[in-house]
Amino acid sequence: MELSFAPMEGITYSIYRRLHARLFPGAARYYAPFIAPDSSGRFKAGSLRDVLPENNEGLPLVPQLLCNAPAPFLAVAEELGALGYEEVNLNAGCPSGTVVAKHKGAGMLGDPAQLDACLAEIFSRCPLRVSVKTRLGLHSAGEFPALLAVYRKYPLSRLIVHVRDRGGMYRSIPDREAFAPALDCPFPVEYNGDIFTPADLASLQARYPALQAVMLGRGAVTNPALFRQLCGGEALSAPELRDFHDRLIEAYLADGLAPPYTVSRMKELWFYQRCLFPGGERELKAILKARSLPDYRAAVAALFREVPLDPAAGFRNPG
Repeated sequence: MELSFAPMEGITYSIYRRLHARLFPGAARYYAPFIAPDSSGRFKAGSLRDVLPENNEGLPLVPQLLCNAPAPFLAVAEELGALGYEEVNLNAGCPSGTVVAKHKGAGMLGDPAQLDACLAEIFSRCPLRVSVKTRLGLHSAGEFPALLAVYRKYPLSRLIVHVRDRGGMYRSIPDREAFAPALDCPFPVEYNGDIFTPADLASLQARYPALQAVMLGRGAVTNPALFRQLCGGEALSAPELRDFHDRLIEAYLADGLAPPYTVSRMKELWFYQRCLFPGGERELKAILKARSLPDYRAAVAALFREVPLDPAAGFRNPG
């Protein structure tokens, strides 16, 4: 089974990716958090820095674009090609309200004809291979057959399917039944959605023995050793999680990130990793309340000292 690491905005930037690949190898590809160009193809300098080859040495990285028109997509793809990239991913799955309102991300799925026209121009002119990350539909999974009919018209390098419609965000039950027709596509298809433990993957493989690839997102951010576990390796240990955590802090600081911003960046991880420490609500609350780096470090030390890590825990949505 081929495993890839989904783009997780606010977390899986180049510093995180490099450290993760060094300590927890196993991802066949990393997808960078999306680049969002304006109508002329201009985008933030930070997005460029994130995908510069010198910041991703040795990583199998695929940049992702969030746009709904061919011109900016092609302009950025040309820049990425000049940097040495051979593939770019189109984000047609982001469910954020602000993104969908601009008819980007999952908002593109509401108009299959417009999506078709966009892909037609992209595939007629793009110098790179193009993959697509999609959802089952904007309003319902019933839209997926029409979307698949569009995707099948083009030589996608890969179709990654998040098995929810946009309304399901990340909370609804993954619709594995609606995903089934995707496996008949003439290009590689990758499953994405709620693979948090080896048991989750085993269940998916039992249902779809022909499935060759799975994308991990929240599960891998929660448990950085998940790639290893899904390949039959050892479960995550508290010492290695602590080592990863501490090295990540030092890497952010060495890169010039100010201590308060480093604390904020690390807190984003705890939204996911809190479930690994059942019974640690008091210690986790102290982590989230910390403002200074010394207070944050002390709170994290208390968590690892007082609360056992449960490596079998998978991510759970709050509430």
